[in-house]
Amino acid sequence: MVEDIAANDYTVDMTEAELAEAKRYGRLDLACGLADRAIDVAYLAAAAFLLAGPLDAWLKGCPLLAGNWSLRLAAFFLVIMTIHLLLSFPLSFYSGHVLEHQFQLSTQTFRRWLWQYLKRNLLAMAFMLVLLEGLYWLIWIAGGAWWLLAAALFFVVTILLGQLWPVLILPLFYRIEKLDVPAITDRLARLAQGTGMSIEGVYRLDLSEETVKANAMLAGLGRTRRVLLGDTLLAGFSPEEIEVIFAHEIGHHVLHHIRSLIVTGLVYSAAGFWLCDRLLAWWVAPSGGPIDYARLPIATLPLLLLMMTVFALLLQPLQNAMSRRFERQADRYALERAGQKDAYLSAFRKLARLNKDDPSPHWLDVFLFHSHPPVAERLAMVEKVGKSGLLAIGRGQ
Repeated sequence: MVEDIAANDYTVDMTEAELAEAKRYGRLDLACGLADRAIDVAYLAAAAFLLAGPLDAWLKGCPLLAGNWSLRLAAFFLVIMTIHLLLSFPLSFYSGHVLEHQFQLSTQTFRRWLWQYLKRNLLAMAFMLVLLEGLYWLIWIAGGAWWLLAAALFFVVTILLGQLWPVLILPLFYRIEKLDVPAITDRLARLAQGTGMSIEGVYRLDLSEETVKANAMLAGLGRTRRVLLGDTLLAGFSPEEIEVIFAHEIGHHVLHHIRSLIVTGLVYSAAGFWLCDRLLAWWVAPSGGPIDYARLPIATLPLLLLMMTVFALLLQPLQNAMSRRFERQADRYALERAGQKDAYLSAFRKLARLNKDDPSPHWLDVFLFHSHPPVAERLAMVEKVGKSGLLAIGRGQ
């Protein structure tokens, strides 16, 4: 049964001790996030301005690599990224394992955490290597038009990843099985009727193997679209609460948020690649002369990675603001579609307590890292909707 909520009680139901712990966890997590960004930028800057030249000269001296630009680019990338992983490993270990255990959020052994960490980074490196090889071949062949072709390629890759993520990539990290609980699956099917959203199925995601946190998501595109419910969510939340959470995900579909994010991603990538092109031209030909794209040095790789990283960091607050706006709209839709205010309130209260979310985090944390509104704001929104009705659903207030 959904817990009884007082008519005008929209506060986060946390004790003083729980609230203090959530705020402490939030502060430490913010510090780790800022330190991680600082390490990324500092290392890539050092690699671009200090390490790139000597490393490229050393690789040119290798008979196997001297005449093969693709192999030398791959070797260059692997050396750069391996050093990066070694430098960032202590912080990754603290933030991903020590901190999570310190606040009783992780169920992973060190061995499992390390295996997941290595698997995640090796997969990311392999994926990045393929993309960077393709990117440099675009530069060498297409010349000054490379940035436009790269943006188009990024769009295609985004669509493919969206389709493959739940069926090929996610199962590498979590056990996923189709959910056979009619009390939940039938309820979700009824909720999706009339929305134009087709889902391949509802699946159980075994999050409890590594965390006590609860989560749910709508993953995939087209024929691979499916609902993923964490087993921690299924164990601790009522069918009504799960229904409200799923209604939120339906809201993203009905309000075309995924399509909007893909289109804006295409615009952002085109702008980012164009800026990279201009900065590369300035770096390779500082006198203002024409750049020889066909002979762009491999040693420019760390500079290219640095520019992409800085651009992404500067862009993230804008992307977060757009995402938070979409989340507010989906929350309003969930309240209208499911029609269960009490279940909405109790679900987000449980999520806050279970995930140790600071209900009112520091503004810098929200600005830099939060793609969702703070929990206190999401609960207070129910009161605003109650006063003004649900007519403002499309305005993202």
